[in-house]
Amino acid sequence: MKPYSKDLRDRVVARVLMGGTTRSVAEIFDVGVSSVVRWSQRHRSRGNTMPDKMGRGPSRILDEQRSWLLERIAHEPDVTLRQLQVELAERGVEVSYGTVQSFVHREGLSFKKKCPSQRAGSAGRRALPSTMEKVSAAY
Repeated sequence: MKPYSKDLRDRVVARVLMGGTTRSVAEIFDVGVSSVVRWSQRHRSRGNTMPDKMGRGPSRILDEQRSWLLERIAHEPDVTLRQLQVELAERGVEVSYGTVQSFVHREGLSFKKKCPSQRAGSAGRRALPSTMEKVSAAY
């Protein structure tokens, strides 16, 4: 969701300052009454109608565990994010999978799969082991 434009906010507040009621101004500009009230209050207290910053910054829950996590990943580079999540829980740090993923991404670490030529492949593609002798073509 995106905030309303500064231009709209300024026009709404200007109409209120000219004596319009919040309900009538809300109806004219097709916005909620609560928005008109908030923008007017913001204009009175701050002198502008700019919206507050939306969203949160990156989660820093794992910053205290950073050195342990980096050592753990260096010790076993193929460790999964789920395994790290479980081990963190064992250490008393309950975090979501997304938090672990964000940490790994922020640190520039990668958990990419092996390329197809290095994978084991599916059982359907493998040659069957030859446990029986070949029957001669004479039959």
